[in-house]
Amino acid sequence: MKNQNEYTDEDLGRINIIPDFLPAPENLVFREDNIKVTISLSKNSIDFFKKEAKKQHTQYQKMIRNLLDYYTAQHQ
Repeated sequence: MKNQNEYTDEDLGRINIIPDFLPAPENLVFREDNIKVTISLSKNSIDFFKKEAKKQHTQYQKMIRNLLDYYTAQHQ
C-alpha cells in the first residue's frame, strides 16, 4: 500500500497571487515558412531516421528537416 499523505488544517501564511504569465495556446504554435519538395534518399538513410524517430516518439520527416535546418544554421 502506498504511503498516505496526512493533511492538517494549518495556517499557510501570506499567500502571493502570481499573475497569469503563460502565453496563450495560439502563441505556442511556431509557424515556419515551409516549402514542400520531392527528394530521393537512400533506403538506409530513411530506415535510420524511421528507427530513431520511433525511439524519440517523433516523425522522421521532422528529424530530417531539423537536421537540414541545423546544417544550414551552422554554415550561414
